[in-house]
Amino acid sequence: MTVPSIAQERDDLIAMLDDQRELFWITLRGIDDQQARQRTTVSELTLGGLLHHLVSCERHWYTVLVERDENAKVDVSQFDSEYRLGPEETIEGLLKEWETVAADTAELIRSVDSLDTSIPKPTAPWAPERTWQTVRFTLLHILREIAHHSGHADIIREALDGANSTYQRGS
Repeated sequence: MTVPSIAQERDDLIAMLDDQRELFWITLRGIDDQQARQRTTVSELTLGGLLHHLVSCERHWYTVLVERDENAKVDVSQFDSEYRLGPEETIEGLLKEWETVAADTAELIRSVDSLDTSIPKPTAPWAPERTWQTVRFTLLHILREIAHHSGHADIIREALDGANSTYQRGS
């Protein structure tokens, strides 16, 4: 049995993150900003709000990985708008921003000293004690967030117009 190289593991992480982002992006194909703000289920979640959250989430964890700040705290004041597409935000603008964040993440994965390096997590009201996790775990957390919310996006999109990540109306 051949053990995968560190380079192969890094390439696999990048590819899986790219695949999950692509599934989410497909779900947004063909919608406008007004549709992105529309609630379609009993949940408060919208496609635009989910996109805003995923861009914010990946940017946050990228910053945690780069800064490795042992005094970092979660800024809970941001939570009220975390799942909302802001009045000046657009789907197109957030997707471009996410492409930049994704490229930064990929470069970090290629260049980080070790995926096994432990980094400090920001403290939060629900987790006041500093804990540490590996770079790998943090990257897998980003992957889990994208995959988790891609499922939400599929349901919201299907309720909006019948489309989802595998079927687009009119295609």
